[in-house]
Amino acid sequence: MPEVEKEQEPEPEPQPQSPPTKKKRVGKKLSDKQKQDLKKHMDKMEMSVSEKRSHRMKLMGKMKQDPKMTAKKAHNLIS
Repeated sequence: MPEVEKEQEPEPEPQPQSPPTKKKRVGKKLSDKQKQDLKKHMDKMEMSVSEKRSHRMKLMGKMKQDPKMTAKKAHNLIS
């Protein structure tokens, strides 16, 4: 009996794993009062431009976590 060669299906190539997707942050916005408080606070600060930017970003982060937080409270938490 002659041997019949079976056609073997090629093995499926492993699909490359997709890189892990980053979770989007849900943005919370500052209220108008918080924006005004932050602007007044930053006008009083006597810092270099880069220090002001860093300070403002830290304050905004704290203020976004708690909608009732004022710039003064956030400043005290950071300091």
